[in-house]
Amino acid sequence: MIHFGNTEDEVVVIDRLERESENESEAQEQRSGKERESSSCRVCGGTLPNSTMATNLLKNNCGEEQLEFWELTENGGSEWRVEEMPGDCGYAFCDEAVSKYFATSFELCMKKQVVDLLAEGFLPDALDAQPAVTVEDWYCGRSDCGCTYQLNVCLLDENQEVLQEFKPDPVTLDPDNDDCSWKQVTHTFSDYGPGLRFISFEHGGQDSKYWDGWFGVRVTGSSVTVQA
Repeated sequence: MIHFGNTEDEVVVIDRLERESENESEAQEQRSGKERESSSCRVCGGTLPNSTMATNLLKNNCGEEQLEFWELTENGGSEWRVEEMPGDCGYAFCDEAVSKYFATSFELCMKKQVVDLLAEGFLPDALDAQPAVTVEDWYCGRSDCGCTYQLNVCLLDENQEVLQEFKPDPVTLDPDNDDCSWKQVTHTFSDYGPGLRFISFEHGGQDSKYWDGWFGVRVTGSSVTVQA
């Protein structure tokens, strides 16, 4: 038990203890704020905010460099183009740092990247251990026109033969019946066997009314990560 010699001493000690308690509370709030920031929705850029700090192997995933690094496997209608968020008849995105998206047109638009894992620094033995491979993508429609969205991701061996594939059914968005705001699709590959050397990521779509311009599905924030 602490005994105080007089009232003034007691006031000084209590005041000091209160200040120390306030400082500790402020420090805890700052730490909590940093934790919230690190776990927030951040999809644009190279490093993802997770415990393993996995690197996004896709380049230019948010259109900051226009169509650089993407192979335009289908470029129909008015062709692919990059637009500013949220766009005409568009929707706000969950991360303010993402300022652009890729827009499709009235005929099929698809684009692809093939990641060379050895060139990215992964060792063959590590890849043969079948590490988890996670893919993510974001897509949305417009409030004035329907659209379709497609995604196809393949794990490939050294000859670019398919080890495992993720190809969900195409998604159709109708603004009269569906929520066309930004949605995330994610998938994790496992148990695909040894020999992984490449990853092919392809996505896109088109509008459903054949309107001239860019009324098709919008995509951004794509990612491919390997937990090796």
